[in-house]
Amino acid sequence: MKEWSFDAVIIGGGVTGCAVARELSRYSLRTALVEREEDVCSGTSKANSAIVHAGHDAVPGSVKARFNIEGNRMMGELAKELDFEFERNGSLILCFAEEDRPALTELYNKGVKNGVPDLKIITGDEARAMEPNVSDAVVAALYAPTGGIVCPFGLTIALAENACDNGVEFLFNTEVKNVVRTDAGYDLETADGVIHTTYVVNAAGVYADEIHNMVSERKLHITPRKGDYCLLDKEAGSHVKHTIFQLPGKLGKGILVTPTIHGNLLTGPTAKDIGDKEATATTAEELAKIMEKGSVSVKNVPFRQVITSFSGLRAHEDGDDFIVGEAQDAPGFFDAAGIESPGLTSAPAIGAYLAEKVAKKAGAGKKADWNGRRKGFVRPEKLSTEERAALIKERPEYGTIICRCEGVSEGEIIDAINRTLGAVSLDGIKRRVRQGMGRCQAGFCTPRTMEILARERGMEMEDICKNAPGSNMLTGQK
Repeated sequence: MKEWSFDAVIIGGGVTGCAVARELSRYSLRTALVEREEDVCSGTSKANSAIVHAGHDAVPGSVKARFNIEGNRMMGELAKELDFEFERNGSLILCFAEEDRPALTELYNKGVKNGVPDLKIITGDEARAMEPNVSDAVVAALYAPTGGIVCPFGLTIALAENACDNGVEFLFNTEVKNVVRTDAGYDLETADGVIHTTYVVNAAGVYADEIHNMVSERKLHITPRKGDYCLLDKEAGSHVKHTIFQLPGKLGKGILVTPTIHGNLLTGPTAKDIGDKEATATTAEELAKIMEKGSVSVKNVPFRQVITSFSGLRAHEDGDDFIVGEAQDAPGFFDAAGIESPGLTSAPAIGAYLAEKVAKKAGAGKKADWNGRRKGFVRPEKLSTEERAALIKERPEYGTIICRCEGVSEGEIIDAINRTLGAVSLDGIKRRVRQGMGRCQAGFCTPRTMEILARERGMEMEDICKNAPGSNMLTGQK
């Protein structure tokens, strides 16, 4: 059995865990991130609305409100530093009846108290002038220009790569089975051995309550809240320009209709509390609900152009707020638990907050050679004709298109495999360069991508997995 020793260990490789890792990499600490899957962004962070929320929905004074506002403010500069795609497209929250105007006003007032800038209540006609496909039934709307859209894969992978480049060690396929308090801190027991650490950051998503409850008598309880989505083809991507919400209900912000950062149209999510923390299968009933309720907000949504559906789980804690900070009865154990919406928006701020708390408790100073910048993937399709020709002349593999739907070249797939924390699975390639995310959903490009992965990793084709070990693409006799 192996043994590892670190000053600080983050449990969970989602967007929050990777944000903590990136911020901790600023400090002179031996830091590791452990993730039970084969890659970062493999749980809740991979299946969500990809929205950067303005911050008007959270209860004033709540932890959610604080980190939502801070994370939204940080996102623009972070996108420049780490070179991931982000756009402030603005959001509209629709009101469909005069009797609901007080609820819209209440939402506006909450936003003002939270510090959301430039909020404005507009008329239904003004909303339709901004978005011609908005329902004729809309009588008013709340306009939040600081709302945005982002790629959750791009954000999470950028944070992880920069953390790794600054010295954080990533241990994949490493599930924490138990956490034991010791005189020196904590022992994290895994199937491969024990990880000794002084400090723990618990960012384990829907399992954060179970990790927390191993060391604390102040118990947490997280309910997985499942949400189904429909993703439409890029031909439908211009149907709306803003993120279109309905007035929120008791289970969340309702069905939204939004463009994605890559030019698709996204609708969802539903909200259903379940008991199984692994139940991410979509259902016909939930998908029908998306189509029905999405059509209430936006006219003529071209649902015939749905190219895929998916489902994600939100980590809803019973207290209905984020739990961020050191556990009262477990010194050196820091929680980032119950991180549901607006968790994606809040992650950069949560990361900075927890890293500072850990570093202060450890008495760790900042590194003189820390580099907070990262260069994203080369995107030949975004280059000028001259730049692309020069690139292909230097590296001909950029001229060989593997994924026709998304225009992804062999060079981009090679980059996805060989750069920092490179992909080891087909899903890992997909999340980095969008191979297989287009209209045919990897129906044509998978065999060639497998060949490239096998070649670059020195693997046998039979050993290539869709994601985690055991999800082999090829089975049976040769």
